[in-house]
Amino acid sequence: MDIKDQVLEVLKNSGEPLKAGEIAEKSGLDKKDVDKAIKDLKKEEKINSPKRCFYAVAE
Repeated sequence: MDIKDQVLEVLKNSGEPLKAGEIAEKSGLDKKDVDKAIKDLKKEEKINSPKRCFYAVAE
């Protein structure tokens, strides 16, 4: 499972929007890697940001 998949999995299981730091904490990944994955996932429109600095799986 790559980093983007792990970030998506954490967001799917959380049930609420999370900050990048919270995603890193729950997945055990480095925050820099999480930030990069979030940027890529937003470009691919797999996640969105319902409010500033929080991320959730796109419906």
